[in-house]
Amino acid sequence: MYKTAFLYAYGSSLLFNVKNLLGFFCFRIIELLNLIFVEFILSAWGKGNKLFLELTPDRILSELERNGFQCTGRLLQLNSMENRVYQVELDLGDQTKNFSKYDFFRVVKFYRPGRWTKDQIEDEHQFIRDLKESDLPVVSPLLLENGETIGKVKGSDIYYCIYPRVGGRIVDELSDEQVQMVGRYLARFHICSEKRKSNHRIKLDTLSYGLSHLKFLLDSKTIPFDLESRYKCAVEAICKKSESWFEGSSSQRIHGDCHLGNILWTDQGPFWVDFDDMLVGPPIQDLWLLFPGRDEYSKQKINLMLNSYKSIRNFDESTLKLIEPLRALRYIHFSAWIKKRYDDASFQRAFPDFNSWTYWQNQVNDLEYQNSIIQN
Repeated sequence: MYKTAFLYAYGSSLLFNVKNLLGFFCFRIIELLNLIFVEFILSAWGKGNKLFLELTPDRILSELERNGFQCTGRLLQLNSMENRVYQVELDLGDQTKNFSKYDFFRVVKFYRPGRWTKDQIEDEHQFIRDLKESDLPVVSPLLLENGETIGKVKGSDIYYCIYPRVGGRIVDELSDEQVQMVGRYLARFHICSEKRKSNHRIKLDTLSYGLSHLKFLLDSKTIPFDLESRYKCAVEAICKKSESWFEGSSSQRIHGDCHLGNILWTDQGPFWVDFDDMLVGPPIQDLWLLFPGRDEYSKQKINLMLNSYKSIRNFDESTLKLIEPLRALRYIHFSAWIKKRYDDASFQRAFPDFNSWTYWQNQVNDLEYQNSIIQN
C-alpha cells in the first residue's frame, strides 16, 4: 500500500512516461485504487469538524442521571481541545462519612461528534481494560446502564463515557528515579498491548499521518499558493525516505500521545490518562514524546528510560531512526487536525494565526529542516 501511495503522490510526472496503451490503463487503475485507499484513510480520521452545539448543561446532567447518578446540578468544564470533558458533582445524600473526596464527583468525556466511530472507541476502551487487568496504572471508564462503557447522548450522534474522579498532578521535569519508573511501566504496557490486535484504530505510518493529510490540506486550499509546492515537496520527500523504515518496524497498540501532560503523579507513582489518540504503531512513539528535545538533557533521559525499559522488555534499537520522521509527521498531523476543526470557535481562539502566511512559512521551514535531518 505504501508503494501505491508513492505512485499517487508522484502520478502526474509518471503518467507522461507511460509508452503504450496497456501501461497507461495499468497506471490509471493503480492510481484509481490508490485514490480510493487514500479516501478510506481520510474517512478513518472521521469528519472531526462537527460542533458540540447540542451539548447543553441540562443534557449533560440528564445523561448522568440516566445512568443512575444523582447530580447536584454543579459541573465544571475541564481542559480539552478535542473533546468536551466535565467534572460533575454527585448528590450522595446523608451517607457521606464513608466516602473519599473523589467519590463526590464523576468525570464525563463527550467525544467530538464525527471524530471516532463506536468501534474505534471500543478499541480504546478494550486497550484500557487490558492494561487495567494487567495491574497497570490507568483509569478505566465505568460500566453504564446499557452494560457497555460507551453511551450516546439521546437524540444526537455524540458518544460519551464516564470515569471516576482521581487525584494527581502533572510533573514537568522527572527525576532519574521517575524516568526509570516510567520506562519500566511502558515496557509492561507494550508487553500487554501486543497480546491483542486493534481492528479499527488508525495505523501510524507515512500514509495515514503524511500523504493523506497532505492531500486534505491541498484539496482544501489551506496552504498559501506560493508555499504549496515547497510544503508538498518536503512532505513527499520525508514520506519517501522513511516509508521503508516504517515498513521494517513492528506495530502494535500504543498510547499514541504519551507526553508528560498525559501522566498524572501521586505519592504512589504515575498513572496514564487520555487514550483518545490510541494508535497502532511502533512502540518508540510512546517513548520519544516524553523527552522530545535534541539536546543532551533529552538524550540522557531517553537513554536512562530505555535502559530501564530494556530490563523488562526487548527494544528494537533500529527504530530510534523513526524519531525524526515521527516528529515531522506530527507537524503535518497537527496542521490537518486544526484545519478540520477550524469552524469551532475554540480553535480559532487557540490558533488565531493558523490562516496566516507566517504560520505556513514556519511550517515549511520546519518540514524542510526535518527533511534535511532525515535525508542525512
